Amino acid sequence: MMRKRELIEKVVELSGVKRKSAKPVVEAMLSVLGEALSESRELNLHPMGKLKVRRAKDMPNGRVLVTKVRQTKGPAGQTIKLPDAAE
Repeated sequence: MMRKRELIEKVVELSGVKRKSAKPVVEAMLSVLGEALSESRELNLHPMGKLKVRRAKDMPNGRVLVTKVRQTKGPAGQTIKLPDAAE
């Protein structure tokens, strides 16, 4: 299971930005994705894939979402190339 800490570490590793810069961006992204899922919006986020909420069920302590994720075939673990901050 990947947790937020590991996700932030991977983003830092792949992007080369400092952890203190990456953490708020990752947290904001997770917030936006969570909000979109709570609205049952379809997400098309390459290379993660196309995500669609199939069913949602409200529970006493939260909500259960049954989703479908479709990924296209292609190279995994692509390196992200970021522009230099000076540009």
